[in-house]
Amino acid sequence: MVMRVFVAGGTGVLGRRLVPQLVARGHQVTATTTSAAGLGLLAQLGADGVVMDGLDARSVRAAVAGARPDVVVHQMTAIGVAHAGKPDLKHPDRWFALTNRLRTEGTDHLLAAAEACAVSHVVAQGYASWNGIREGGWVKTEEDPLDMLPGTPAQAGMEALRRVEDVVLAAGGAVLRYGAFYGPGAIDDQVTLVRKRQYPLVGRAGGHSSWIHLDDAASATVLAVEQKARGVFNIVDDDPAPANEWLPYLAQCAGAKRPMRVPVWLARLLAGDQAVIMMTEGRGFSNAKARRELGWEPRYPSWRQGFRAELA
Repeated sequence: MVMRVFVAGGTGVLGRRLVPQLVARGHQVTATTTSAAGLGLLAQLGADGVVMDGLDARSVRAAVAGARPDVVVHQMTAIGVAHAGKPDLKHPDRWFALTNRLRTEGTDHLLAAAEACAVSHVVAQGYASWNGIREGGWVKTEEDPLDMLPGTPAQAGMEALRRVEDVVLAAGGAVLRYGAFYGPGAIDDQVTLVRKRQYPLVGRAGGHSSWIHLDDAASATVLAVEQKARGVFNIVDDDPAPANEWLPYLAQCAGAKRPMRVPVWLARLLAGDQAVIMMTEGRGFSNAKARRELGWEPRYPSWRQGFRAELA
């Protein structure tokens, strides 16, 4: 069935991969950008573009009303350098400040606009890479709680993610917990650090992470839209792995020397709590539910194939 799909955040790193997939499936797509400069890109991707301020309720209401969508897809973030400045793992509360607002205020505005315009379904972006609760096994399901990282600068961001899940699920929608993105434009900054040997392993680096290629994240999102899925889904590959496996392999694929190793105390001093937790205690995620209920199959079942393909 052809649908009218409203993609909030259409020029973001995932939006740029999602819009063409929706269009290829025959859907009529209206996608948003934060400035007129992005309208040309959206036209090239096959979407009707609209300039929208996700933190302005009137702007959101007008954009959704004009699109008359059957479904709203929330992909708004502000993590790129243009919006958030240079990545700052030590101070994620500052680095993610605007994104946290988009995940709280912005989500509220989208849900209010969807309700006012009688939109029956909402799909929103979540996150599931290394942030599973730090107890028990290394791989978590949708039934396991996320780690709020209490008392750290990352707490605000984790609470924003949990709030997205609370309000979207209450509205009968779906939240897709994407793993760490890689693919066109997603990890250029990380690869640069790896090549400069400025992305070290921390301690034993046994903390697990889950990854997902942007195109696989987009294909799962298309299925969630078309099936009007409800609930939480981990959109990750089949291969959650410790940092001491994926980081040296990323360096190898990038033609870089093996990453250096630093002690925990030094990493905490230089990069902060979040980086240390990710590297030493992080929990990855299972995609069994998304495979089973959405019928989704990732093109890259492991970052091992994906990194090699992207960096060849």
